Amino acid sequence: MEFNNPAENNVFDRAKVIGQPLRRIDGPLKVSGTAPYAYERHDAVPGQAYGYPVGSAIAKGRITNIDTSAAEAAPGVLGIVTTLEHDPIENLWDYDPVRHFGGDEILHYHQAVAVVVAETFEQARAAANLLDITYERDESANFDLSKTPQASGDSDADPVQNVGDFESAFASAAVKLDQTYTTPAESHSMMEPHATIAAWDGDKVTLWTSNQMIEWGRQSIAKAFDIAPDNVRLDSPYLGGGFGAKLFVRSDAVMAGLAARKVGRPVKVTLPRPMVFNNTTHRGETIQHIRIGADENGKITAIGHHNATNALTAVGGENATLPIVAFYAGANRHIVNAPAKMHLPNSNAMRAPGETAGLMAFEIAMDEMAEKLGMDPVEFRIANDTQVDPGNPDVPFSDRHFVECLERGAETFGWSNRNTAPGATRDGAWMIGHGVAGAYRPAPVQKSGARVVLEPDGTLRVESDMTDIGTGSYTVMAQTAAEVMGLTIDDVSIDLGDSNYPVSAGSGGQWGAASATAGVYAACVALREQIAERLAVAEGDLTFEDGAVRHGDTSTPLSQIGKGEEIAAEDSIEFGDFRSKEALVSTFGAHFVEVAVHAHTGEIRIRRMLAVCDSGRILNPLTARSQVIGAMTMGVGGAIMEEMAVDHRHGFFVNHDLAGYEVPVHLDIPSQEVIFLETTDPYSTPLKAKGVGELGLCGVAAAIANGVYNATGVRVRDYPVTLDKIIGQLPAV
Repeated sequence: MEFNNPAENNVFDRAKVIGQPLRRIDGPLKVSGTAPYAYERHDAVPGQAYGYPVGSAIAKGRITNIDTSAAEAAPGVLGIVTTLEHDPIENLWDYDPVRHFGGDEILHYHQAVAVVVAETFEQARAAANLLDITYERDESANFDLSKTPQASGDSDADPVQNVGDFESAFASAAVKLDQTYTTPAESHSMMEPHATIAAWDGDKVTLWTSNQMIEWGRQSIAKAFDIAPDNVRLDSPYLGGGFGAKLFVRSDAVMAGLAARKVGRPVKVTLPRPMVFNNTTHRGETIQHIRIGADENGKITAIGHHNATNALTAVGGENATLPIVAFYAGANRHIVNAPAKMHLPNSNAMRAPGETAGLMAFEIAMDEMAEKLGMDPVEFRIANDTQVDPGNPDVPFSDRHFVECLERGAETFGWSNRNTAPGATRDGAWMIGHGVAGAYRPAPVQKSGARVVLEPDGTLRVESDMTDIGTGSYTVMAQTAAEVMGLTIDDVSIDLGDSNYPVSAGSGGQWGAASATAGVYAACVALREQIAERLAVAEGDLTFEDGAVRHGDTSTPLSQIGKGEEIAAEDSIEFGDFRSKEALVSTFGAHFVEVAVHAHTGEIRIRRMLAVCDSGRILNPLTARSQVIGAMTMGVGGAIMEEMAVDHRHGFFVNHDLAGYEVPVHLDIPSQEVIFLETTDPYSTPLKAKGVGELGLCGVAAAIANGVYNATGVRVRDYPVTLDKIIGQLPAV
């Protein structure tokens, strides 16, 4: 099915199942501990051995020797694979051109250099500690972003947006802001680490793994092992979180495959938590120089944004300019993204990549400009709304309700009663502050397919390689199928995450649910057409409801259509370029927070949070809310806790576990409220829905930082906003 024009009135505008707050159909498996995650697939294949990975102890240089003799003699050891045995396995996917294994060159700390295979996990781990690895360290490595030319703006990066005459407009602006903001490296910190079980059958390999994008992974594994993609099967029905770290194949999958092929048995490998931090991907650091100019009335006339970020290769880093090119009006714009090639581990996509760090900085800058202008921060944002792409004013937004998000949020939150003078409101020893920030994230889509099978009993089975990373894919895809075929969700079963099924969009980039449900819709339309052909009736003349198909005065139960046999249909949704040519399709939101800062200690506590989201049709308010409050929680971490500390001497992240890297826990999170505007976007998909899981994170950290300033009068531009950065400047007690 091709989606080449804006969606018209269709079945989803009369929805009975879509839009309902139904509980996740995979929920009972999750809470009972019976959902099978990758490392726990004990019954997937017999004879599983354990592989323990070894990471490099240096960040840049070469391995001159690996002595495996002691490890080979250790109890239970079945075999050892070292990096020196293989040519480099790298550039497996366009967006992830890093080395996963092979060769003597070390490009970053904890690069995978060996895997030891034994009968038990403990034996493999003990033997791994017996490897004697000799390195030749390269002392020329750079691990400090602040010491790169990009950090000072002296880079030759081309502007990502250059409109009008920024320098002249900024110089002549009545009110100006010129500040630098920094955000740290962050870890995805998902509960389930990267894990894979690999088994070979001749020249075919099956990987039971934890991966967000099954087809990307299948193609990557084929390239890694130099076999045909049809000889690769990936199976990943359940993931314990990913947040972008599992978009691409990682070294666990490569090592498991290499080890299984060498020892002739299935091998399972999971990355220890320090290797999740240093071997996989992370959110890159940023140093953002922001300049804003406005007239006396608060209209922005100039926006300048220079972003420096760390990248291991030419691809990567945290492109914090992504939201700035489109979010606010401003006729004169000069925006530059300048990745600095450094020898830290690879930085790549982490939930809302670009928008998260970019809005952490820019939404503070917007508050600082509002203060300079003497304007309310909400009113200043409203005054600079735009209904067209500010970099290309001939292109409108397809559907934009940012102002409504701000106004609805302000009314619900009680913004008019907020603390208006920094440091002026107290609750005992606590200083109370209120903060706001805007949220922006594009609404991309990907081609996505599915197979639907009408069973003889009238129930429906859906098959797709789509993944559920905790986002509710099982549920919203089942709701879609039920809606189109006139069934209840209990009449639909769904199988996901297997590369034997049709290729879907996969989970990432906030495109997953919108694309995958559209793919299910396409498959269901193909099934309806088959049913219409069997009934010798035009598909448009049929009505599917209550488990039956009605044509005229005749109603036929779906269980009778196949006359005792299955009826299968398969199709994909393909999105035409009209979306990008005719409109800019995006999502919008507003975050409001109340914070408390202890007047004696500087301790920061979040008291209440509100998010208002404009994200098209909400497929399931319950699962969508879960996505948004989870993202808001992630934003709390980014605002006041999370920072991967870089050892600038040796090039690694020091706090590379969940003991030293702090993330929010339940006691850190107060009341959270989410409001979804009742909007639909015909340019998005046939369902008129857009993603929301990343939008909920965008701007949260800045709202908190703005609230801390409002509470204390202390402005922190260096994340995370921790008590040590404010305590020396707090008002006298």
